[in-house]
Amino acid sequence: MQTNKILSTGLLLLFSVLAFAQQLSVVSPNQKVKAVLLHPENNESSEWFLKVEYQTGEDFNTIIPKINLGLVRSDQDFSKALSLTKVESTKTIKEEYTAIHGKRLQRKNTANEITFCFENENKSKLNVVVRAWNDGVTFRYEFPEKEGDFVIQDELTAYTIPNKTNRWLEEFDLSNERLYANSDSASVQKNWSYPALFETPEKDCWYLIHEAGLDRSYCATKLNNNSVAEQYKVTLPHPGEGEGEALPQITLPWKSPWRVIVVGSLADVVESTLVDDVSKPSVLENTDWIKPGVASWNYWSHNHGTKDFKTVCEFADLAAKMNWPYTLLDWEWDQMENGGNLEDAIDYIHSLGLKPLMWYNSSMFKWITSTPVDRMKTHENRVEEFTKLNKLGVYGVKIDFFLSEKQYMIDYYLDILEDAAQFNIMVYFHGCLVPRGWQRTYPHLMTYEGVRGAEWYNNGPELTAAAPEHNNVLPYTRNVVGSMDYTPVTFTNSQYPHITSYAHELALSVVFESGIQHFADRPEGFRNLPDAARTFLKEVPVVWDETKLLDGYPGRFTVIARKKAGNWYVGGINSEGRRERQQALDFSFLPDGKKYRLTLISDGEHDTVFSTQYMVVDNSSSINVKMLRRGGFAAVLKPLE
Repeated sequence: MQTNKILSTGLLLLFSVLAFAQQLSVVSPNQKVKAVLLHPENNESSEWFLKVEYQTGEDFNTIIPKINLGLVRSDQDFSKALSLTKVESTKTIKEEYTAIHGKRLQRKNTANEITFCFENENKSKLNVVVRAWNDGVTFRYEFPEKEGDFVIQDELTAYTIPNKTNRWLEEFDLSNERLYANSDSASVQKNWSYPALFETPEKDCWYLIHEAGLDRSYCATKLNNNSVAEQYKVTLPHPGEGEGEALPQITLPWKSPWRVIVVGSLADVVESTLVDDVSKPSVLENTDWIKPGVASWNYWSHNHGTKDFKTVCEFADLAAKMNWPYTLLDWEWDQMENGGNLEDAIDYIHSLGLKPLMWYNSSMFKWITSTPVDRMKTHENRVEEFTKLNKLGVYGVKIDFFLSEKQYMIDYYLDILEDAAQFNIMVYFHGCLVPRGWQRTYPHLMTYEGVRGAEWYNNGPELTAAAPEHNNVLPYTRNVVGSMDYTPVTFTNSQYPHITSYAHELALSVVFESGIQHFADRPEGFRNLPDAARTFLKEVPVVWDETKLLDGYPGRFTVIARKKAGNWYVGGINSEGRRERQQALDFSFLPDGKKYRLTLISDGEHDTVFSTQYMVVDNSSSINVKMLRRGGFAAVLKPLE
């Protein structure tokens, strides 16, 4: 009898251990993505880590073999000798919401979530919350205890990326405006900006690493592989990077930002809204005043153009003729002369039925003296300035020169957004971090720079040669995670020329997404376009109901289709070096039973000439489109009645 009792107890323990072990993985609702929590056997002092798998065919294959976990707090360590005390029951997460701008307006995503509860040697608690979404994995840390103020001294999250994994990485700088480099090894060891794109050695899966849900309780981070080449560690700001404390100050209870890994096909990555999905819902009750749209912009062609009243009026006239709702008064509007001042300019802009936007210096750095300064730095400054803007009828502000990712600067960004919302002022950031999901929380945040855009044709010769490939990397990296103010569509030249074709430039109006899209060329650049191209730019939306990657590969070529109401717009760009590309354009994405009138504007005989064709297509149609070696095409499909 006693023997049977002992045997029964042993079996119960065995079954309990097996059941516990089975709960150490979480699989997405569509059964494609899996995150597994692991611990080296027979080594109590070793750290726990995550593994990410993706189903190709019938089996799950490992795409990231190890993601180190852990935090070091000012009072104690939460990485070594952690004991797993509890695995909470799986929860289903459903995100359904409506966006105002972005890749699609109606958002829907689901995940399965497990919380793993740990204790360190001091019995202090750390939770790791892991979600497997239909398009990726997200996880974050939680300190559930109720009291205490501490400093996070280090985050130990680190992604081990196998050798021969193809990778696109941008070297970190505080403006996030460098070029992406492509390699299949980790031989270069540096600080890297988010997002980072990877293709598995087997060429059967893509993933993009980022962070989201950043709030006042943390700093923005970057990746660094200086210590171990194949291990990309989440890295806090360096003390020398701008002003303010480098290390984040936290108050318990506390939750970190989400670590985000978008996983799937290349189309899954490009079309994903996961960065927004894990971020906080909108804090605004009324959003009727938020109006995305196209703006004319004089800085690209006239660096000091806003100092000149007549230049400002010329760009207002351009916007009116092109049916664009906005014109931007960039820096130095407080020094306007040559026939009028700011008030005169705004009166003229309003007389055309347009809405003015205005530039501001963040005023966070004394050595950046571009005017106007000291109008956004404090709450009192902002209230005074936003009150004036309301009276003037100004609809949005562009705020520049943040150049820090420390916690104090995150506070500043969010202070601006919260104050602007009280005055129904739209906002976009320049000289800034890349998106972290704030466009969901604060939908009046229209766009960010955080990219090497067309402005760089002013700064030096580098973009001229780099632009064709660079433009073909951004749809798979930077623009995946949020709106991107590249300031596209330039047919004439700035200080340094472009070598992309006119059709390539026209296509960027579709390929790149931004809640406010600044089309950057001078007025004659648009006046001299043929009717079809000019009409295209009059009508192309900036708000999309749907986005689809039809074909492409980073750095080589891109074909993206975006839908607005019943119309589809397609943009294609090429950077295949020395040869033209015959691009198959398959219309199977169109609905059954409908015919569409296609207007196709593609490369002509050389790079400054368009070829325009008209035809009727349906979802069984397919055509070939010629793209020059640095060329492209733009198309619109309108349903026939």
